[in-house]
Amino acid sequence: MKKHIVCLGDSNTHGYCADPSDCADGALQRFNEDERWTRRLQAALGEDYLVLEEGLSGRTTVFRDPLYEGLAAIDYIHPCLKSHEPVALLIIMLGTNDTKERFSANAHCIALGMERLVKKAKAVDCWGPGGTPNILVVCPPVIDPRMEQSPVGGTMGVGCAEKSRLLPPLLENSARLTLCHFLSAEGCEFNQVDYMHLTRKGHAQLAALLAEAVPGLIRG
Repeated sequence: MKKHIVCLGDSNTHGYCADPSDCADGALQRFNEDERWTRRLQAALGEDYLVLEEGLSGRTTVFRDPLYEGLAAIDYIHPCLKSHEPVALLIIMLGTNDTKERFSANAHCIALGMERLVKKAKAVDCWGPGGTPNILVVCPPVIDPRMEQSPVGGTMGVGCAEKSRLLPPLLENSARLTLCHFLSAEGCEFNQVDYMHLTRKGHAQLAALLAEAVPGLIRG
């Protein structure tokens, strides 16, 4: 049995590409398998690991979107983990969509949402070896304030960048309180179109960070 690594995230895990010129397949709005950080992580880790993509554009930690259904990770975490058991490591990279104005959640509430999600994940009977939960919380890069003037600014709303700026230490504290590992993805490159999605280079940078960290987090 390979070591199963479940990567639960939003569009930056799904591989959304806002700039067609940055994507090898041009016409698509998604980076291909060789470009996404999840696939790059798989290649770096090798045959002993199975990296499982669970990315969904618009996904939040616990907030139910009034416009689109099925986006709250809290409602999906149980079937997600059970379908991929035994889980050696769960990587959660969420929080960007939680900053949307329509959720009216400040950075502290977003961090509490992460704590609630992690606690539910830890309660799922899916963990191996030994049945001990093993979770890595990844804080996404901070949203650039220019996002509000970008094509997605209207639907994201105001205040997203400021909430995003406050998230890293809050999510790190949430990881500490819930006995999880923590990694900041700050510095992984965002595009110059909507200022909140990883570029091809950003995917490579995140994969490199995780490839260095992950082997030391998995027991056995």
